[in-house]
Amino acid sequence: MAKKEETISLIDTFSEFKELKNIDRTTMVSVLEESFRSVIAKMFGTDENYDVIVNPDKGDFEIWRNREVVADEDLTNPNMQISLSEAQKIDASYEEGEEVTDEVIFAKFGRRAILNLRQTLASKILELEKDSIYNKYIDQVGTIINAEVYQIWKKEMLLLDDEGNELLLPKTEQIPSDFYRKGETARAVVARVDNKNNNPKIILSRTSPVFLQRLFEMEVPEINDGLITIKKIARIPGERAKIAVESYDDRIDPVGACVGVKGSRIHGIVRELRNENIDVINYTSNISLFIQRALSPAKISSIRLNEEEKKAEVFLKPEEVSLAIGKGGLNIKLASMLTEYTIDVFRELDENLADEDIYLDEFRDEIDGWVVDAIKAIGIDTAKAVLNAPREMLIEKTDLEEETVDEVIRILKSEFEEELEPEHNQEHDQEPEQGQE
Repeated sequence: MAKKEETISLIDTFSEFKELKNIDRTTMVSVLEESFRSVIAKMFGTDENYDVIVNPDKGDFEIWRNREVVADEDLTNPNMQISLSEAQKIDASYEEGEEVTDEVIFAKFGRRAILNLRQTLASKILELEKDSIYNKYIDQVGTIINAEVYQIWKKEMLLLDDEGNELLLPKTEQIPSDFYRKGETARAVVARVDNKNNNPKIILSRTSPVFLQRLFEMEVPEINDGLITIKKIARIPGERAKIAVESYDDRIDPVGACVGVKGSRIHGIVRELRNENIDVINYTSNISLFIQRALSPAKISSIRLNEEEKKAEVFLKPEEVSLAIGKGGLNIKLASMLTEYTIDVFRELDENLADEDIYLDEFRDEIDGWVVDAIKAIGIDTAKAVLNAPREMLIEKTDLEEETVDEVIRILKSEFEEELEPEHNQEHDQEPEQGQE
């Protein structure tokens, strides 16, 4: 009797598990039946001749076995067959070929069978849990969630949602200046759900452009209502971002709506992103104008486009070049990301210097040939084109040493009676003011 009670307690345990894990009634019955069948199949090689009836309301179950009546001497498989003499002990009217159905007391299978059932149940419940987590979060990819910081490691943070599900926020998906303590609430977007070997991992992100987009959707009602659309986003997390917006209502200024009165709407987003500077600009399908707006706060004098190669050569007055490039090259990098064009910035030539130029090949007696070739490889083949290009761009694109580039500039400058402005080499050090168009 004790063993019978033990098997019944299995259902009680399962019911408690159901309460905790939100497994529905139909699934519970199905899992329990499958678990019994799995144990029976392991014991007898098949479960085909068994009927398992689970009653979750009463918290009990029944197992019935169906066997064919055979002559005593023909009995070969006691699990599938029953001898005529045994069958007639149950009911004297049984004859050969008929089917006998009798109840099986699971506890009589022994303690090993009960332990086996417990393990099978636990395994199936764990599988269900994994499926449940996966299905829940695969539908939430791209949405913002709040979760509690539970554990902080070197390469990632473990967070728990309201139901205790584990979420991961890798270091690579954190803003560089992010700092959390255990127990604090972190806000992030569900970036993806990995499900390798049926082991779901929910990966969060605070560096994704989608995170910035969702924050704007939360803060700006016009975006949520569809009156304003976010067309493009470029981010360097924790540093700076550019976002291009467009309004479908001429009465609405999309930039003003996103910024808010005295920056009221954008301030909350900036704080959430650890003081990431955000430029909001008007989107336009005119790529030339879009590039000009993307390079804000710099003012462009002229622009030359190569639409096939998606390249743009931008010409500016000397004092505007540093603004276009931005501190650490952030402004021009973001503008390229936003417009999807490779942008090269050039200073406008002084009219007095524009009347003559010299091909770089003529300097091979003063400049090493491989250096000349490296500069020509990036599309610059005259002396003034070199002097007209920002020093940082030359260093980055040619992959030459700073000293080598400086020496080239010095040699080329000495060829002209009037030198270019002396601040040419330092123009990138000026920090641009934060502009909002």
